[in-house]
Amino acid sequence: MNNLKLTEEDIAILNTPFGLKHLMYDRKVNVEKALRYTKYELRIRELQAEMIQLQNWVIENHKKVVVVFQGRDAAGKGGAIRRMTAHINPRHYRIVALPKPTLEEQGQWYFQRYVNQLPRPGEMVFFDRSWYNRAVVEPVNGFCTQEEYRIFMGQVNDFEKMIVESGTYLIKFYFSITKEEQARRFKDIKTSPLKKWKMTPVDLRAQELWDEYTKYKKKMFEQTDKYCPWVIIEADRKTSARVEAMEHILKTIPFKVV
Repeated sequence: MNNLKLTEEDIAILNTPFGLKHLMYDRKVNVEKALRYTKYELRIRELQAEMIQLQNWVIENHKKVVVVFQGRDAAGKGGAIRRMTAHINPRHYRIVALPKPTLEEQGQWYFQRYVNQLPRPGEMVFFDRSWYNRAVVEPVNGFCTQEEYRIFMGQVNDFEKMIVESGTYLIKFYFSITKEEQARRFKDIKTSPLKKWKMTPVDLRAQELWDEYTKYKKKMFEQTDKYCPWVIIEADRKTSARVEAMEHILKTIPFKVV
C-alpha cells in the first residue's frame, strides 16, 4: 500500500463525499479500495443520468426497448437492473421477473406470457430472466421435456426476429461468473438474515449441476445468436459488470438528448 501513487485527480476524487465515505467505511483505511469504489459510484451516477436521457428519448419518440438479463444464480442480474432503473421514471419502465407458470399458462404457447409483457410505445422493459429459462434452467432441472426444449430452440430465433422487426430494440445480456464466485455468493446469502430468503431449491442444486448448466449454456450461445447477439458480461466483480452493461445499452441504442 505504501507503493500506491495517487495522482492529483485521485486525491480530488477521494476528497468528494463519496470518497470520504469509502475511506471511513472500514476501521483500517484501504485507500486503493476506497478509490476504486468511489470511481465506480461516480461513474454509475454519470451513467444513471444518461439513462434518464435515454428514457426521455424513448418516451418522446414512442420507442420500445427490451433488455434481457440471463445468467447463473447469484450472477448479479437483479442488482444491475436496480442500478439501471434507480432514477428513471417508474411510469415508463417495468421490471419483469415472472414466477412459475400457472396451469393456464402451461397450456398456452410457451412465448405467450412473455409477449404479454413486451413494451408498449414509449416504454422500457427489463427482464430479470426471460424466455431463456427454457434454454438452460428448465432442461437442467427437469422442468420441461426434451421435446419442449427442442421446440423452444426451433422457435426462439423467429420469435426474436418478430420482436426486432416490430421496431423494438432488443438487448440480451448474459452475466457470467465462475463456479468459485457463485459458491462464495451462495455462502454470503445463506449466512445473511437479510438475504437468505433468496435461496431456492434450484439455487441449492446449482453447484452440483454446474457442468450441465454449462452444456446447455453453450448450446444457447451457439443456436440463439441469429437476430440478436448475446452480450457476455464478466460478472465476478459486480461493480464493473454493472458499468459495462449500462455503457453497452447507452452505446447501442442511438438516442439523442431531448
